[in-house]
Amino acid sequence: MSDSSRRQFLTDSLLAAAAAAAAASPLASAWAAETTETQSKSPNEKLGIACIGVNGRGESHLQFFGGRDDTEVVVICDADSNVGEKRCDEVAKKQNGRRPKYVQDMRKVFDDKSVDCVTTATPNHWHALTTIWALQAGKDVYCEKPASHNVSEGRRMVEAARKYNRICQLGTQSRSAGGAQQTIEFVKNGGIGEVKVSRGLCYKRRDTIGPAGDYAVPSNIDYNLWRGPAPMASTSPYRGVTKGGSPTPVHYDWHWNYLFGNGDLGNQGIHQMDIARWGLGVDTLPMAVISYGGRLGYEDAGNVANTQVCVFDFGPKTLVFEVRGLKTKPYKGAGVGNIIEGTNGYAVITDNYSKGAIFDPDGKEVKTFNAGGNHFANFLKAVRSRKKEDLNADIETGHLSSALCHLGNISYRLGKKMPTTEISEKLAATKLNGNSQDTLDRTVEHLSENSVKLDDKTQLQCGELLKFDPKTEKFVGNEKADAMLTREYRAQFTVPAEGKV
Repeated sequence: MSDSSRRQFLTDSLLAAAAAAAAASPLASAWAAETTETQSKSPNEKLGIACIGVNGRGESHLQFFGGRDDTEVVVICDADSNVGEKRCDEVAKKQNGRRPKYVQDMRKVFDDKSVDCVTTATPNHWHALTTIWALQAGKDVYCEKPASHNVSEGRRMVEAARKYNRICQLGTQSRSAGGAQQTIEFVKNGGIGEVKVSRGLCYKRRDTIGPAGDYAVPSNIDYNLWRGPAPMASTSPYRGVTKGGSPTPVHYDWHWNYLFGNGDLGNQGIHQMDIARWGLGVDTLPMAVISYGGRLGYEDAGNVANTQVCVFDFGPKTLVFEVRGLKTKPYKGAGVGNIIEGTNGYAVITDNYSKGAIFDPDGKEVKTFNAGGNHFANFLKAVRSRKKEDLNADIETGHLSSALCHLGNISYRLGKKMPTTEISEKLAATKLNGNSQDTLDRTVEHLSENSVKLDDKTQLQCGELLKFDPKTEKFVGNEKADAMLTREYRAQFTVPAEGKV
């Protein structure tokens, strides 16, 4: 076994051991005690909750808000009436028979006086408009990640939250996890020395979704409402094929089409992107971005990258993000997670955000953190205090991290296919740190392990290094890239322009 392989083996083993040891840490019970709530049983203090988009992640919203003394789910909204009515029945059982009202068109939610707060877990292309409409109607909002479908939308969400003085939280749950908080605090206090590179990993297996097709929309789905802000380019969304062989409806596989989603970079990856930026200690957008990758290993209806690397220039600091949708092994103990690299060691946070571990430069575990927390509860705390400062993931924090995902996709989508030698030269020319060549080499090796041979026919797509102005949130001298900071909207579903929220 080589020295590097031995260090990797020790790192992976030690992280697993650290996680097991951390599970018994007294920090966990201490954190739980700190976040224990006393819920009011007074009817006058009960908040009315409307949940919009309840097929997937939205179900967890209902589980939390529908099982409390101080909140009641009063409205459920989903473009799929079968899903919406089913969730109403489920919540009624949690609320002692008090069944929420079901509506199919979210615009009816915002006029409802019984609604104090709106939570939304719609597809990405609806996040901004849902949030802005709710804020304009005087509702506080919990919006699932990513904040937006494009950069401009995220900034408009921030403007709306400030203009209408409402509480707006993004669903990046790690921000409320004690283990992640303590790990980042340790890093910020110099625990691993000077941090120059923060790395996010989204190593998550994604199977083919099958061939594209145009299928009849079931009668229980209002497809005009589902499509919303996205252009009506065809009679139905692309639909892949489920493992059972039947056409997938509009649920979930929209992630793999740029009309509606942002690939895994803006799906699972936004969590790790947020932690990477958090760990790097930067509160702005970058000065430049370059990205390369491809949809490799199969041909299907998806058009987003399933293999992608993004490098962001923050001056003396660099953020590197890696997406792998094919089978892969972890890197330094993390598959879906983060590695914050310092001069005296590194920190690792996996997708169990309650846990974190610190390693010395040789891969020896030196410290662990383990503490929980609840992101929904943090939202309610801020709603009651009326202080956005009480939020762990205020919408502006969410906008900045989500925008990084969008910037990476813009660089990739404006790129062209080329040999890896040419990509290597491009990366070297950027003079960014972050072990760019090593990351490229590991990516090529990963593809080879999945029988993807890069040659004259199969190549990675690589964008140019796009210069960016963090203050104006515009690219520098690149109209094509600027055009991708927003999109064309349908007349009834237009996200307001700058200054028009």
